[in-house]
Amino acid sequence: MRAVARLLDSFGSGARRPLRILGVSGQLGYGVPTPALQEGLRRAPDLIGCDMGSIDIGPAYLGSGEMAPTEVGARRDLRKVLHAALDAGIPLVLGSAGSAGAAPHLDNTLAMLREIAAEDGLHFRMASIRADIDRETVIDALRAGRISALDGMPELTEEEVRSADQLVGQMGLEAFRRAMEQDPDVLIAGRACDTAIFATLPVMLGFPRGLATHMAKIVECASLCCVPGGRDTILATLDDEGFDLESMASGRAATPASVAAHSLYEQSSPYEVVEPDGRVDLRTARYEAIDDRRTRVSGAEWIPAAGTTIKLEGARFLGHRALLLAASSDPRFIALHATILDEVKQVVASLVCEDSAPDYDLGFRVYGIDGVIRWREPPSPMPREVFVLGQCIAPTPQRAQEVIRTTKQYLLHHGYAGRLSTAGNLAFPVTPPEVDAGAAYRFNVYHLMQTDDPAGLFPVRIEEI
Repeated sequence: MRAVARLLDSFGSGARRPLRILGVSGQLGYGVPTPALQEGLRRAPDLIGCDMGSIDIGPAYLGSGEMAPTEVGARRDLRKVLHAALDAGIPLVLGSAGSAGAAPHLDNTLAMLREIAAEDGLHFRMASIRADIDRETVIDALRAGRISALDGMPELTEEEVRSADQLVGQMGLEAFRRAMEQDPDVLIAGRACDTAIFATLPVMLGFPRGLATHMAKIVECASLCCVPGGRDTILATLDDEGFDLESMASGRAATPASVAAHSLYEQSSPYEVVEPDGRVDLRTARYEAIDDRRTRVSGAEWIPAAGTTIKLEGARFLGHRALLLAASSDPRFIALHATILDEVKQVVASLVCEDSAPDYDLGFRVYGIDGVIRWREPPSPMPREVFVLGQCIAPTPQRAQEVIRTTKQYLLHHGYAGRLSTAGNLAFPVTPPEVDAGAAYRFNVYHLMQTDDPAGLFPVRIEEI
């Protein structure tokens, strides 16, 4: 009998008891604090879960197929949680493998687990779930009017679907349940709803889905819901009426205010958590202090959807990126920066595109004025100093460097009204100030697809390690 079957059997044959869920890491690969993990294991948890990815990291990792953490960091953390789960005889569940959850990310994660097992003499049953979505399936849904845009994205086109370098769907509880039914010791999923990592087994055991999903949404970020927020392991103890939260780091406290505030994390509304087949209504949720470090949560309700929708995520290659890192503390430059930058863009175009139309995109962010948000009006008074980030995206690395280096030279010496010195307009934090930033991508698919066959989208594979 494997880890999942043992857990199901213990609940089926004995008196009902609370379920203990250990949320180890909000994004595996950046280090798991050992003292907090060991304290969590001392509490005899029933499951170890780890989210490994997100779209928060931007489109480059999805498009390129590369992992966000280093392979050294990912391998170290995988080894740590794998040994912890196998030694305790409990399931290990990972979602959004390798950062973005596409085939290259999942394959890389599975390969590391196999290598760790071979090196350490480990044996276990592993389930994996692929999240890559066939482009023709998406196009058929598009033609049938079963795809809608999310968060201000334009309507999806067939050209965008075909041009995506990677295209994944965010699987939910249904896919995890099918994998769990195969009785794995370890479950590794491609791109997934982070709630499915932690809520699937509780729902299979009969715990209320609203409570289980609310709990899952909080513990997937480990101790981020605490004061002060952090990434240490967190323990959730779930029963039929609610769940208790406690950070396994003694210096962090899960308070009613901090836990309730976490309802805003990655959500467009603080009152609901939307899943592929329904939503959690948080309007009746209650947050009550158990003591100065623990909070009890109750009241969340599950509302099923009329049908299943899958969030699609795709990233498209734009070109090669080069950056210019520069700064200024000249009040005249700062006051006239918009005009200066526009004039330099024109000068650069006249020099690098004498015989052709521009084949690149050149832009600037001026931190201290509009680097984070393009405010409607500039600050008054202007800041004492600014950081200027120039970016060029071009068809080749060489072209991007040509444009950004030319930009550096002419921005450095561009004349403007009131300039007092011709020695140079910019300060450089490093030399060379031009940086090759690699391939650039954008999210070109971020849409909802209605489906009547979620099981067909996310195949489960079992292997004995």
